[in-house]
Amino acid sequence: MQKITDNPFLKYAAPGISGLHPYIPGKPISELEREFGICDSVKLASNENPLGASPKAKAAVAALLDELARYPDGGGFELRTALAKFHSIEAEAVTLGNGSNDVLDLIARTFLAPGSEAIFSEHAFAVYPICTQAVGATSRVAPAHDGSAGPRFGHNLKAMRELVGEKTRVVFIANPNNPTGTWLPKNELLEFVDGLPSQVIVVVDEAYTEYVEEGAYPDATQWLGQYPNLIVTRTFSKAYGLAALRVGYGLSHPDVAELLNRVRQPFNVNAPALAAALATLGDQAHIRQSVAVNRTGMAQLIAGFEKLGLDYIPSVGNFVCVDVGRSGAEVDAKLLREGCITRPIGGYGMPQHLRITVGLEDENQRFLQTLESVLK
Repeated sequence: MQKITDNPFLKYAAPGISGLHPYIPGKPISELEREFGICDSVKLASNENPLGASPKAKAAVAALLDELARYPDGGGFELRTALAKFHSIEAEAVTLGNGSNDVLDLIARTFLAPGSEAIFSEHAFAVYPICTQAVGATSRVAPAHDGSAGPRFGHNLKAMRELVGEKTRVVFIANPNNPTGTWLPKNELLEFVDGLPSQVIVVVDEAYTEYVEEGAYPDATQWLGQYPNLIVTRTFSKAYGLAALRVGYGLSHPDVAELLNRVRQPFNVNAPALAAALATLGDQAHIRQSVAVNRTGMAQLIAGFEKLGLDYIPSVGNFVCVDVGRSGAEVDAKLLREGCITRPIGGYGMPQHLRITVGLEDENQRFLQTLESVLK
């Protein structure tokens, strides 16, 4: 494979691209089985909903099959209207994206440029540094908690606040955070947002919010009317089970949303995605069932880790990080050969951890048994 540094066109690329490494997603089941000649694999690598999409979402997509030659509604009127009603805000405050990753990229392209800075935490979501560097801005990374004054690996808001300066334009906060599953309580996060300069855009990424059952966990969308510099991002890829369709959204002050929509690509959300998201938004029973399955599955995985004597990071998402006590990449490679796809997170500065998505009961059990065998 050609090295990035050997690419003859690199000298013509924008400055931020030279040191940029692309996001590497979890290995698809089809690729694994083709590579190793195996079958009946389980994938617990990409934080997908093991129950799949809502039946209502599937029906909505099926109903569109005769309209595939038509362009989608470029403004996403029906979905934006439904989201506005769901969150009790105006439709002009909603920005649709090709997944919430797309919204994060829109934010970077709108508010960051060479000479400006974005702040985020150590061990935070990999897209934050990617979209920051891609536009030529500078990343300022705050050290995470070491466990003495907050949850180990969690966001240290005091350290993040100390990095805010004249060049700061965007602060990214994942709540809960991927890949650690750690979270920030309402009082801490609200105090942080309130203390930021008004010219700093603060992004609260709530991709896993539907799974959180902690009483002190905040819904940052409730603060939009108070902080015009606040953007909250959400997705239909996780609890709603629409990862294949790629649809997410941002909520903000309408003036901020208007700027984001200036750089948003035409038709960035396709028609099946719009229809499925609209249908599944109205199926909150599916969300409740998904949360219940996640709660049971998380307990199953934690019990398995404790039985194996492995440390893990308490998580409120639909995934959990486990310390395997050796190279996570090496353990992952062995798991792959046994048909279990997990996520090594050495790239997040956690070389001994694997991130495990909560699956169905039999999938979790298959993984735990395989992990025990591999570690022996």
